[in-house]
Amino acid sequence: MGAIRTLEDVFLDGKTVLLRIDGNSPLHPINNSFLDDSRLKAVIPTINKLTKTKLIILTHQSRPGKRDFTSTSGHAREFQRLLGRSVKFVEDICGEKAFSAIEEMNLGDILLLNNVRMNQEELDCKTNDFESQMDTTFVQRLSSIADVFINDAFACAHRNSPSITGFTYALPCIAGTLMMNELNSLENAMKNPKNPCIAILGGIKVDDSVKVAKNMLKEMIVDKILVTGGVANLFLELSGINIGEINRNFLKKELGNKWEKTCEDIRKIISNYSEKIIMPTDVALNVNGKRIDIGISQLPTEYQIFDLGIQSTFTASSEIKNAGTIILNGPAGVFELDDFKFGTMEIINACAESKAFVVVGGGHTATLINNLGLAKQIGHVSTGGGACLEFLAGEKLFGIKSLEISAKRFGLTIKKLQRELQ
Repeated sequence: MGAIRTLEDVFLDGKTVLLRIDGNSPLHPINNSFLDDSRLKAVIPTINKLTKTKLIILTHQSRPGKRDFTSTSGHAREFQRLLGRSVKFVEDICGEKAFSAIEEMNLGDILLLNNVRMNQEELDCKTNDFESQMDTTFVQRLSSIADVFINDAFACAHRNSPSITGFTYALPCIAGTLMMNELNSLENAMKNPKNPCIAILGGIKVDDSVKVAKNMLKEMIVDKILVTGGVANLFLELSGINIGEINRNFLKKELGNKWEKTCEDIRKIISNYSEKIIMPTDVALNVNGKRIDIGISQLPTEYQIFDLGIQSTFTASSEIKNAGTIILNGPAGVFELDDFKFGTMEIINACAESKAFVVVGGGHTATLINNLGLAKQIGHVSTGGGACLEFLAGEKLFGIKSLEISAKRFGLTIKKLQRELQ
């Protein structure tokens, strides 16, 4: 990762600041109340460092066509509750209503703009050329009233859209506290892991986990990879164990056009790194709603595999106990059902009790850990599912590239960057 400017590098008192966060949160289907406010809480350290600025917050909520695609007025109310400070909301993004509200701001004020994905340019402008995003009305209008852009939306760092990368050449772009915590924790796990380093990869987004596995094995970051959930099922199938038509078809449907490539990658992993892959020795079936554990030798089955088997879960716990670094992503089974949450819960509890540095890659696993109140016992729970996985897979994130380019454009030294802002 190249040089990036942080909040420690600049003095922003008296400035007008654009702050991009990822406040996308699960909402109640009836009244849109917050079911999980952890993403809002995560950016409070950054907001608390900007109390003497005019702070304009940008965020999104879901995307067009989804039930929870709504205005961010509720986010303003939730922020006001969490901060104990007034947070104004304007039902506009870069139009006259927004500019009128911005003009009325005093130092110390916080203004939350409406859902940026209600702006068509945010949805349509996906060019890899950050400079061309400066031509959007979105960037032109908002950059004209701001002194600096702060990106604290790590969960969107893999996105390439005006609200993430459009200000690259228009304003000094700085990483927020959450962004830097994410990057530092993930880099520490990737570049300086305490051995033995193990990755526990599960869930049904098998292609994402396979990309992470490929990178970690190729770069010799990880000592062992323990597969669970849908990832384990496909590894078993491609290692020569017939998991049953119902399970094979489920994975095919989930992977869609990524099926062939993912299968090819798994075959190569099994061929080249078989000694580093730990596959289940037993699984739990959903037999008419009841849990039945069977050994791998009893496959194939006409029932769906819904969890890691008991013996395999104990094996996972043993590996976790002896690990120095753990990367955990994805559940071990259908944890939403009581009979099939054993594998997921045992692995999470083992990680919480472990002395290892544990990185949790966002998504369902992170939400579950937050809901269980175990986040403080985990080294790092990422706020970004897709962004975290792409980082772990060794891919360059657009949002990070933007911060690097802006640091060069507006000066790498603190004094020079401060002069740019004066």
